[in-house]
Amino acid sequence: MSVVSRRVFFILCLVLGAFAAAPAAAQTANGNGITEPSIATSLPQNGDPAGARKRLAERGFTYYLIYTNDVLSNLSGGTRRGTIDQGKLEAQFTLDLEKFAGWKDLTLYANLFQTHNTGRMRRDYIGGMNTIAAIEANPSIRLSELWFERKFWDGAASFRIGQLVADNEFFFSDLSNMFLQTDWPTITAVNLPGGAPAYPLSTPGARVKFDVTPNVSLLAAVFNGDPAGPCAGDPDTCNRYGLNFRLRDPALGVAEAQFRSNQGKDDTGLAQTIKLGGWSHIGQFADQRFANDGTLLANPQGSGVPARHRGDYGFYGIIDQQIYRPRGAAADGGISVYGLASITPSDRNLVNLQLNGGVVFAGFVPGRPDDRFGASVVYSRFSNSVSGFDQDLINTSGVPGNVRDYEANIELSYVAQIVPGWTVQPDFQYIRHPSGVSGRDAKMLGVRSILKF
Repeated sequence: MSVVSRRVFFILCLVLGAFAAAPAAAQTANGNGITEPSIATSLPQNGDPAGARKRLAERGFTYYLIYTNDVLSNLSGGTRRGTIDQGKLEAQFTLDLEKFAGWKDLTLYANLFQTHNTGRMRRDYIGGMNTIAAIEANPSIRLSELWFERKFWDGAASFRIGQLVADNEFFFSDLSNMFLQTDWPTITAVNLPGGAPAYPLSTPGARVKFDVTPNVSLLAAVFNGDPAGPCAGDPDTCNRYGLNFRLRDPALGVAEAQFRSNQGKDDTGLAQTIKLGGWSHIGQFADQRFANDGTLLANPQGSGVPARHRGDYGFYGIIDQQIYRPRGAAADGGISVYGLASITPSDRNLVNLQLNGGVVFAGFVPGRPDDRFGASVVYSRFSNSVSGFDQDLINTSGVPGNVRDYEANIELSYVAQIVPGWTVQPDFQYIRHPSGVSGRDAKMLGVRSILKF
């Protein structure tokens, strides 16, 4: 199939999917075709006076619209002070092909989004590498995911194929999702080609999932290993509309095991989720300190061409742990903590250690059971090879410079529910050593609003 034919095929699939709906995060619509939480449940006649949404759902078509807006100000430090406005409108569509055509256990899913902004806080104002607000992207209308999923063994196993992202199912803490800085981890975003298939980019791939028991799941996926391709700027500028459909880049594989306990609404014990995973990329990766002739990259007498390494890999572990569960509270109620740790080889990676953690308080404000607040930290350490290169450069040039060490982001946030499906979230972040540079610590204040329909 030619490149043009392949793109036409995917676009036709998208058009078909755009009649449908339900989000990728395993949420399902109710009998009225509404995926909750949604402001539709607070509107007269569920915001569907003609009943069209309900009739479509009865035929297998559902949809979910989400608008996220951030107003963010860099108060001090970073590369410059200022305020930006950014937003993302996402449309998620699902077609239940069993209801639509009698094809049992088969689903077609698509989502696309439109982003806009007056600047990019992380890139243009902070100058860091850790995420500041996870919707940040260059303005565009973009296809994200487009896949078929087939379920087996009474829903205990599934196979998904098409245009995919990794960050919807792999390598994240569920508890951390309330924070603006929660995103595809820095350790993969800066080390893998194009940042890997994660927002705002996607790529062709396939994923299998097995629910071994109700509390144990195994997931594995293989993706085209570069969603953007060769790119001089931000990767999303080289795949601006999500229609590149690259298929020939070296592959990226990801696998994860998930273990859960006390997740039911009637459980009284402390809820816990543990995730253990790893990834492997079979491409070529440049050494961060040594040249291909064995000299230091910083040595002006050497070749200056990095040595090459075959493949890259990393491992990670995540825990979500409830430490206080009030009577009748859900698995994410009360007080919970989370932690994430990940490592990669130092010689071929910019970042070789990431540690995330946080605490979340849910249901503690009288009369506001759905509000939550908490604190989180993201710590990304530059690899020893990168720090060594910086020191080599200072030593060989005789010019004082900065030796990159780490970047750490601390976030304090409160999520207030106005009505189900509408939240407003004031947020403060302190960024220490943006991009590993001392003396540029920044303070950011902002507010996020999310509307779901």
